[in-house]
Amino acid sequence: MEWLVTTEFVFNNKVYIITTLSLFKVNYGIKLRISFEIRKKRKYVKAEEFVEEMKKMYDIRRQK
Repeated sequence: MEWLVTTEFVFNNKVYIITTLSLFKVNYGIKLRISFEIRKKRKYVKAEEFVEEMKKMYDIRRQK
């Protein structure tokens, strides 16, 4: 259950070969904006940990 939101995000942001678009772009007509900046350090420790994990997964995926 913990990774359900992440899985949904990745699935909706994946660009498909046939359409050359992501599902998000098809549904909403705009590109999904990915931003991992945290403005206030140490206030939201769990959020910071989540963002770091997302950055790692995003970097791994971009390398493939």
